[in-house]
Amino acid sequence: MFAKFIYLEWKSFTRSASFASSLALKILMGFLVLYFTLVFLAIGVGAFYILKKMQLDPLVTINKYLLYYFFMDLIIRLLLQAIPVMNIRPLLSLPFKRPTIVHFSLGKTALSFFNIMHAFFFLPFCAVLLYEGYEPLSVILWGIALFSLVYCNNFLNILLNNKDNLLGIFIAIVVVLAGCQYYKLFDITNYSLPFFDALFHTKWLFSVPVLVLMGLYYWTYNYLKGDLFLDAGLTVKKDIAKTENLTWLNQFGTLGTFLKNDIKLIKRNKRSKTTVGMSVMFLFYGLLFFSGGVEAYDKPIMHIFAGIFVSGGFLFTFGQFVPSWDSSYYQLMMTQNIPYRGYLNSKWWLIVIATVVSTILASFYLYFGWQVYLTIVAGAIYNIGVNSHLVLLGGAFTKTPIDLSMSKGAFGDKKSFNVNTMLLSLPKLLLPVLLYWLGSYLMNPKLGLALVALVGVLGFMFRNVVFSMIEKIYKKEKYKTIEAYKQKA
Repeated sequence: MFAKFIYLEWKSFTRSASFASSLALKILMGFLVLYFTLVFLAIGVGAFYILKKMQLDPLVTINKYLLYYFFMDLIIRLLLQAIPVMNIRPLLSLPFKRPTIVHFSLGKTALSFFNIMHAFFFLPFCAVLLYEGYEPLSVILWGIALFSLVYCNNFLNILLNNKDNLLGIFIAIVVVLAGCQYYKLFDITNYSLPFFDALFHTKWLFSVPVLVLMGLYYWTYNYLKGDLFLDAGLTVKKDIAKTENLTWLNQFGTLGTFLKNDIKLIKRNKRSKTTVGMSVMFLFYGLLFFSGGVEAYDKPIMHIFAGIFVSGGFLFTFGQFVPSWDSSYYQLMMTQNIPYRGYLNSKWWLIVIATVVSTILASFYLYFGWQVYLTIVAGAIYNIGVNSHLVLLGGAFTKTPIDLSMSKGAFGDKKSFNVNTMLLSLPKLLLPVLLYWLGSYLMNPKLGLALVALVGVLGFMFRNVVFSMIEKIYKKEKYKTIEAYKQKA
């Protein structure tokens, strides 16, 4: 039966309208997987000897920070790991048993890279422990316990998938605990270290994570099985409709009508609200670059890179999915007498307003000096004049239907990847860096910022010409986009 499911999954992949882009993405992801595999292998083998050279006990040091390791693993899963799904509704009318469907779906998660990548750290580290003379049985049981905790996170990710705000709560917990430990107010590792040490030194204790894993699997199995009913878990949830007039936007005519629609979309749907929340996190991205905490980032050439992201959070998270936000009613919209120019203009103004607001909110970077804030302002001008046009242009080729009720995938979908959007991503980030480097090389960093801002101003001045070009491309891609939106993600 599982072989039949694998066959159906393969057919679904190869027959998809996005097969070419999905295949290209998988090849690209394959190279990324290979890179991270080599990194984890190097860390797994070298960690023991690096810690030994630092006059630290390798096993105790690793055990001390495993709590943070598993916390960060869960956060990354909640942020990035997609939940394996099947097109279940048609299967329920066929002679497939519901337990088999659920077991297959859960089995797919076991092969996720988010689980396998931990093996490339723990297995080499365990091998080094054995080589260095640690007791074999203790090493094996300790490794089994840690892998059980990895898969506990895997099933927790499934159970917590639809729980809003948990990602922020977990991040806040880690930040508070790490901050308290850094300032020596409270050290959580004093309480977690004895447990992880006991997993190594107490033979029977490894069974605790194993039993917890079995319990989570059973819980997750019943949780998913309980939703496999056409008249219950798989039905579309209906909410009470609330009307908002936003009459103050009527003064802007057609532009105001589109803006009202976008504002309502953002306020009412889980996916869009999650995306806006993620864009706020971009405001603090610059702290990695401007605070001097990371030596590799504390370089002027990297600062303009940060300036683009600090002011462009909404542009990169929301703007890249225009017009996919309207995919559920795009076909209806295309039957109306709606000018593409007005539609695109409203999206552009929404991005511009969000960029300006982000730049104002980022004024706390003045703490690091005027040069830092001027870098953010220059990045904002470039985002308004150039990147805002590029994300709209990329939208013509991003034929990704979006389920507005789902919060997963705030940073993107696999089908949003194609050669056109990849090429359009290069000038978003590389061109301002190149301009800044050129100005710094010819004279000084201030000229570099001036060149970045100048290109942004030129883009704003010629926006009518650019909009005409973008409008033609949208019209050319119109029917391909409609056809793509008919397919379910």
